[in-house]
Amino acid sequence: MKTFKLVSLHVESEEEVLEVPIVDGLIINKEDERSSWLIEVYTDQSFHDKFKKLHDDQTEVIVHAIITKKENNPAFFKMKVCSVKLLTGHVSALLDGMLKLTRSDYAELLLEHLMASGLTGDKLKEEFKLKMKTRPPITSKK
Repeated sequence: MKTFKLVSLHVESEEEVLEVPIVDGLIINKEDERSSWLIEVYTDQSFHDKFKKLHDDQTEVIVHAIITKKENNPAFFKMKVCSVKLLTGHVSALLDGMLKLTRSDYAELLLEHLMASGLTGDKLKEEFKLKMKTRPPITSKK
């Protein structure tokens, strides 16, 4: 197994891309026969109900995780919430799933998103440069 620091986490559902503020978190490549990963995020208690609903419904979600340094590209995972624990003022959620190999390149996703928004030419180039620096979440589904 390999463990990494979780820097940023977004959970994509049918309705929204939810930015989860991280108090602390880690991501583990289990290096097993299924190539599965675990994410543990320790966040504000206000996220308890959202994680609890995902857990109870066993909803599979797309997770955008930035690992180790905020400058890194996000990795995309298909995951389910397998545990939610309410702690004093915080919640701990454990997610289990697989690295999503298709359409995982952030630059490609960003470019497609900007082009679909109607941007072209210099405006497309400027917006692409800006967003590559700020790395906002992008819905990975079409």
